Amino acid sequence: MEYGKKILVTATNYSLLCSEAKKLLQENGCEVIENPHNRPMTFNELEEIISDIDAVVAGVDTWDESVFKIAPKLKVIARFGVGVDNIDLEKGREYGITVTNAPRLNSNAVAELTVSFILNSLRNTPNLHVSTREGKWERFVGFELKEKNVGLLGFGNIAQSVAKKLQGFDVNVTAYDKYPNQEIADKYNVRFSSCEEILETSDIVSMLLPHMKETHHFMNRDRFGMMKEGSYFINTSRGGLVDENALYEALTSGKLRAAAIDVYEQEPVSPTNPLFHLKNIITTPHTAAETYEVYHSVGLMTAQAIVDHFNGNQPDNIVN
Repeated sequence: MEYGKKILVTATNYSLLCSEAKKLLQENGCEVIENPHNRPMTFNELEEIISDIDAVVAGVDTWDESVFKIAPKLKVIARFGVGVDNIDLEKGREYGITVTNAPRLNSNAVAELTVSFILNSLRNTPNLHVSTREGKWERFVGFELKEKNVGLLGFGNIAQSVAKKLQGFDVNVTAYDKYPNQEIADKYNVRFSSCEEILETSDIVSMLLPHMKETHHFMNRDRFGMMKEGSYFINTSRGGLVDENALYEALTSGKLRAAAIDVYEQEPVSPTNPLFHLKNIITTPHTAAETYEVYHSVGLMTAQAIVDHFNGNQPDNIVN
């Protein structure tokens, strides 16, 4: 590799959590420039430095033609995660930019948070935590997960991990997927079904589809209207899959008993988001994949993709 390549890392806490990945880049002659903000970088912030950047380890910032046309040296974007809906893959290809991602490595972490969301929603744990610390001794009668119908919208790596973890809870799991993997479904006692049946019969619906043009606002007013009265909705995939206005209506009308979401239509999310005024929703800041294990493994995979590219080798997991 030619020395002096400048690598911008917009994923946060890189030195702290990805020290081995950073070392790999530096040992291959790269200068690592880290995101100084504890959030995705804005266009104006990228504009100040991108003209001199050769490669990016990208978080969830927006990477489109407005950035590409002012980044003449940019050759690689290694997405720090799986989803690439924040990157214009076609325009990247037109500008000669190779885009990679890091599939499967965050599946366990996201699946664990998904299951915890289900349990905490059923028992109202976050609200009880707050009220107890306020000196109250609130009574809340929740529900057990046992024998509930859990519907998975999507059956990729994360959903498969969720299905595996749910087996010990004695639940009935159904899944909807455009390309069903029957072998894995049989392994975890999952029955494939239509989206409509899942919405109509599930006590808990977990959104685990990828976000693409055809799945944008997949959960809209009509689909929330199909759900069982008093059911639960979980989203640990992407915010764009859900019409937040429709979700708000479903929560305030009583159609949904509660929801838990880790992702939003606009991120970072505004504190004025109407969903934040509701007590029957759990909200976290897109943190499902935030574990030490994920940072370590994804950090190394993305750094290796950049090293491979500049050494003339084809990186793994090219997505464009």
